[in-house]
Amino acid sequence: MDCHRYSPGKKTQNPAIFAEKPHRIFTVSLDAKPPAISASRPHAAADVLQSSASLCDNACHLPPSITKYRLNMIAIRSRAFAVSLLVVTVAPVHAENTAARLGDNLQPLISCLSGNAKSFSISADIDVHIDGQVQHVDGRLVRFDDQSFDLDLIHSDYSVRIRRRAESTAFALPHHQTVFLSAGDADPRDQLSPRGITDRLLGSGSKLSTYAAMIQQSDASVVAQMLTGLLKADSSDKRQTWTLNNETSIIFDNSGKQITIHVGDHYHGTLKIDDNVPEMPNAGEWPGFKQVSLQRMELERSIARGTRRALEIIAPSRLLTSPLQKAKTVPAGELRWIDGQRVVLLKGSPEQIGDAHGRLLAAESQRCIDSVLYTFGTVNTVRTGRWFRHDLDAAYARLAAHIPDDHKRETLAFAKAINLDPSTAHAINVFPELFHCSGFAVSDAATKDGKLYHGRVLDYMTTIGLQDAATTFIIAVDGKHAFANIGYAGFIGSVSGMNDQAISLGEMGGHGEGQWDGVPMATLMRRALEECSTLDQVMTLWQDSPRTCEYYYVFADGKTNQAVGVAADPKSIEFIQPGQTDPRLGEGIPNVLALSSGSRLETLRERIQQRYGEIDVEAAQWLMSRPVAMKSNLHNVLFVPADGVFYVANATHKAPAAEQPYVKFDLAELLQSMATRQQEDSQP
Repeated sequence: MDCHRYSPGKKTQNPAIFAEKPHRIFTVSLDAKPPAISASRPHAAADVLQSSASLCDNACHLPPSITKYRLNMIAIRSRAFAVSLLVVTVAPVHAENTAARLGDNLQPLISCLSGNAKSFSISADIDVHIDGQVQHVDGRLVRFDDQSFDLDLIHSDYSVRIRRRAESTAFALPHHQTVFLSAGDADPRDQLSPRGITDRLLGSGSKLSTYAAMIQQSDASVVAQMLTGLLKADSSDKRQTWTLNNETSIIFDNSGKQITIHVGDHYHGTLKIDDNVPEMPNAGEWPGFKQVSLQRMELERSIARGTRRALEIIAPSRLLTSPLQKAKTVPAGELRWIDGQRVVLLKGSPEQIGDAHGRLLAAESQRCIDSVLYTFGTVNTVRTGRWFRHDLDAAYARLAAHIPDDHKRETLAFAKAINLDPSTAHAINVFPELFHCSGFAVSDAATKDGKLYHGRVLDYMTTIGLQDAATTFIIAVDGKHAFANIGYAGFIGSVSGMNDQAISLGEMGGHGEGQWDGVPMATLMRRALEECSTLDQVMTLWQDSPRTCEYYYVFADGKTNQAVGVAADPKSIEFIQPGQTDPRLGEGIPNVLALSSGSRLETLRERIQQRYGEIDVEAAQWLMSRPVAMKSNLHNVLFVPADGVFYVANATHKAPAAEQPYVKFDLAELLQSMATRQQEDSQP
């Protein structure tokens, strides 16, 4: 989506947003008139709906004369007009009867989903086939009124019950016999009242928002037109069975209040709609349950934001899969896009760097925080029976004394820049989850040119959408070594990095979660990048610092062509040299360090031996491909520290990092460009 310049004084320069695809072109004009749309295919209407959903999110890229209010009005008109276009153009004339019949079937469900039905009950019986086994879930949603509902989700391994009332909310976990109770006011932006909840749970980051706009019209004929036109829904008998794209079948009973859905061989479910609702139980009555009190804003915010972010991850819109690649500068910082990857350059004091980080990456940082704190956090609460934020705060309380003051100051400045509670910013930066990774260093006789190649594979929960916040940071803190940090918006620590002294670092997780009386791993990694010039200095930093949990590392120094593997926990530390035989890693291979586990380690060793003496950039990247990288492969980095260059691949929503193209970065060139820009900015 390209935004064209707008000059208020020139009527001929009418601002427009153009979206273009093969055989599908439309234009939305940003003026007082209804948006003009020309569609060569019916898909254009759906595109307009998606574009209007993301319009306000891109407001910062539009001229200041276009106000937020006007953007909202434009988006509303665009959606309304697109819905009308769907009704007129999507289904051919000969399919009108088909769409009408489908509309009749859908109307009871659409009335519930749109909010038109003020009270109802929907029960769900769902089977999901995973790895040859059937996972069964029973669900029930009861809406009592505009402020109150009950939701039950029951699985053999977990269960959740939510009771939401005008004055209170309960989040119960029957498997753990625990209920989290809250009362009082809720945040209007992130509250769970049934009235208007679709708008709060479906943002422009999810393509589902496109279809929600149609459902909210409460007219099943609109949805039916889309299904029969765009998705090619058709009935296979007299009235009740419908198929979508030969994979999904939907079967209605005569009333439309029992719906059976089959999606291939993997998903089967039955929905039952009932207009009669049971008596509303007291939200605070949970006999035999352990009761934990929470602030209502925190409880409802966690569920609302966690659900909204989950829907973005499950069905991301083009706002996330093809983000607007627009450069931006602020004092002490710059956002660039290099071959499709997000790069942020930061230079100055801790306060300046934190402020610039937040101002350049506010939206990405919030998505990263929502992924960790609310989406993952809610799932982890269901899994453990403990409120995730309480666990995170407890970890930070033990770790805080070991975090440098300048890192805390940077975090506070970042939090202020994005209007985030400081305690949340601190807690999110010690997110205590274990990584499952691989790493290697090969040099001298093992490589084609004798250079040291340091590979780092981060296998870490692509399922919570951290790839949306993927950012390569180039950071120069006053008085410290400059460095590259391959990381994520909102996170100031490091798990993969290289500094201007040719020192490169990569981390791999082990066990020992909960051993938090030491320096956070990501803090120790960043300190090494900022403070160390030699491999010996890095090793000394690890030896002399109180450590947490169990971690493994590969450290390398391009100046000396040396590397070392590290096994560290709170009580011990062990250094493993290239070529060293180790019972955990196998027989030593000369000039090689290879750290991983299980079959991934076996494959990595086999590949190194296969290409021994021929390893270059291309071969080193191949070493990190699947299955050495897991399905959860979030990013891969290849460091060539002697040359000051590194190569980065990031996961997408559809594929792991190992299956994405690598982008080359030159640390010295990026640092020089940053210094030149700041020098130019300082001149009168």
